[in-house]
Amino acid sequence: MPLRSDWSERTCSLARGLDILGDPWGSLVLREVFFGNGRFDAIKTRLGVADNVLSKRLGWLLEAGLLAQRPYTDGARVRQEYVLTIKGEDALPVLNAIIIWSEKHLDAPADNAHMRVIHNGCGLPTASADTCSHCGSRLTAANTSWHSLTRSEHPLALATAPILATAPILATAPTLAAVALPNESEPSA
Repeated sequence: MPLRSDWSERTCSLARGLDILGDPWGSLVLREVFFGNGRFDAIKTRLGVADNVLSKRLGWLLEAGLLAQRPYTDGARVRQEYVLTIKGEDALPVLNAIIIWSEKHLDAPADNAHMRVIHNGCGLPTASADTCSHCGSRLTAANTSWHSLTRSEHPLALATAPILATAPILATAPTLAAVALPNESEPSA
């Protein structure tokens, strides 16, 4: 039995978008990659997710073209890390909107459980997902930081899609098997 419904062929744009960006684990994986945390074990540790659940989400994000793989050396081994593609970078306003909406409408479980979207140009938090609500500049991964109080005292610059000429990326499936877990637990922040 599949983990979820396939909405990729629906006539509604929202349904097709939710098919990729509506999965909590998938969106949290994107959050980690935007934070520059693209290695499997680091993502797994930060999210507290099982190997098979993470492998499946990484596979979906690779297949959808939001992530790609880039080789790196770990001692004598060559391994793969996950990086944003231009398509993945274009998901930033969606994630920004969720952060801003959550901060506005949901109670935080602790004083440090807040996250702000910061426009680097003016240094102020924004109340808009795609344009700085203070100076009007368009928000991109290159000019936006996220300030997660559980991660840092200061805003953290976001990762951007690598330039192909200087950072080769591979659009291949993840190396670990993508096996569904029957009882997935709730994603952690």
